[in-house]
Amino acid sequence: MDKIMDHKVVSREEWLAARRQHLADEKALTRARDELYRKRRALPWVKVDKSYVFEGPDGKETLSDLFAGKRQLIVNHFMFGPDWSEGCVGCSFGADHVDGALAHLNAGGASFATVSRASLAQIEAFKRRMGWRFKWVSSKDSDFNFDFHVSFTPEQKSGKVFYNYEMQDFMSDELPGTSVFYKNDAGEIFHTYSAYARGDETLLGAFNFLDMTPLGRNETTVMDWVKHHDKYEQSPSRASGDDACCSSAGAGRKS
Repeated sequence: MDKIMDHKVVSREEWLAARRQHLADEKALTRARDELYRKRRALPWVKVDKSYVFEGPDGKETLSDLFAGKRQLIVNHFMFGPDWSEGCVGCSFGADHVDGALAHLNAGGASFATVSRASLAQIEAFKRRMGWRFKWVSSKDSDFNFDFHVSFTPEQKSGKVFYNYEMQDFMSDELPGTSVFYKNDAGEIFHTYSAYARGDETLLGAFNFLDMTPLGRNETTVMDWVKHHDKYEQSPSRASGDDACCSSAGAGRKS
């Protein structure tokens, strides 16, 4: 039976009273979020002294190059390992939100780039398949992913790894995240912020839409309905097995 059928139904007047009370809660959350974001911007920075070189469509590119003339750079750590046949389902879900935002990000003074350890050939093929336009470079020959704690060595598989600012049991060779950098007039680069697991969930616009609906995200397990966008049927059914989001193993949703 549809679980929504036994939901409380009231008069318009009662609904309005309940909605106004909830609006007060929403406004309190908005003010608290504004204050949280203010504190985020006030966090200290760390200077990036290490040189990182990536492989892009136009050849070798440094971290500085990825700023593309902007002072701010947002990096999406996309789960796509060197031996993977395709990119992570959950990361792909997030990537589907990017292209429409690019012009606005640039106008707001930020550049955007996605970084994965897959080879450039793997990245380009998958990017064509998905129809994405954002910048995507390979860190296959770089320590970048390891230094920002989203990729892990074979030796780490049997122990704990540092992820989301704490030691955790090994979950996967690759994990998701978002990092932000700033470049000053002298060309010095600073790491200002990184978010992992559910820390960057606010970037997922589809979730924000679904969170307004009666059924919400309608999950049985974490993101069990999410697929690569070219794998949905006309009437999408629950994903299972290999189609389930890799974050369901624990990579994406522990807060």
